[in-house]
Amino acid sequence: MARPADVRGLAERARRGEQLAVARLLSLVEDGAEAALREVAAALAAHSGRAHVVGVTGAPGVGKSTTTSAVVGALRARGRRVGVLAVDPSSPFSGGALLGDRVRMGEHATDEGVFIRSMATRGHLGGLAWSTPQALRVLDAAGCDVVLVETVGVGQSEIEVVGLADSTVVLLAPGMGDGVQAAKAGILEIADVFVVNKADRDGAGQTVRDLRQMLSFAERTGEDAWRPRVVRTVAARGEGVDDVVSALDAHREWLDRTGEGTRRRRARAEAEIRAIALEQLRNRIDDLRGTEAVPRLAERVLAGELDPYAAADELTTRLSAPGR
Repeated sequence: MARPADVRGLAERARRGEQLAVARLLSLVEDGAEAALREVAAALAAHSGRAHVVGVTGAPGVGKSTTTSAVVGALRARGRRVGVLAVDPSSPFSGGALLGDRVRMGEHATDEGVFIRSMATRGHLGGLAWSTPQALRVLDAAGCDVVLVETVGVGQSEIEVVGLADSTVVLLAPGMGDGVQAAKAGILEIADVFVVNKADRDGAGQTVRDLRQMLSFAERTGEDAWRPRVVRTVAARGEGVDDVVSALDAHREWLDRTGEGTRRRRARAEAEIRAIALEQLRNRIDDLRGTEAVPRLAERVLAGELDPYAAADELTTRLSAPGR
């Protein structure tokens, strides 16, 4: 494992945009060792919070990777440094990323202004890897103006992406019933930009009309509330991609102007703090499994001497006691 001095050195090099240093920091983050995570977070905390984080989500088959690649090209044409975190299902054999978005986005592989990383979910539910927040911090501190987080496309649980993103893009495609499913899955509430991809197919116009009709029924309180944009694209041909970037720029401006961006980032920080604290608590409980504490409490519950809530109270008291 890298020593603290090594991590600080890697952080300095990553801030200068050195791709190998960024890759090494992301590997440390993805390995998940707590000591390394702490060192990376400490080294980068003062240098993050500037990138526009964009979540890209949608059902399998709508063209997320093709669209993401096209958006990267459009952003680079505007002179922006871009990071991509493609969160893939874990390989059942290696635990690594299975879909290989770095291969699919090969056209950007030699561009020093683009960093693409596939990350495995490793069993984490919700379409995002446990280490994603820290990986975002690495790319942010490395000078990326925009970081795109592409999720695995596992269905309704993908709503988790909104907790990590400043702006959320939901992709749909005609002929897949997505327009109707959007309301059922709750994505009308989380999407800031809707992209109807493969818009050269029959039914694209109807999908756009369905979305706009459902959005007209959704409550948006206040005159300055954001009205989600609906954009048509044929990402494989690059059509409509500039409109997607323009819609994201408009949403970024709205976030800054209204203070909503600060609110979202504060909520993101609160969620990360809670997640880390809960993980630490779980680890401490796991440490007690090697003692008699938990089995004895379980026996008292079975004997009717304690109810499970009282047993849990005793356990948390023991965890907070010096020396446990």
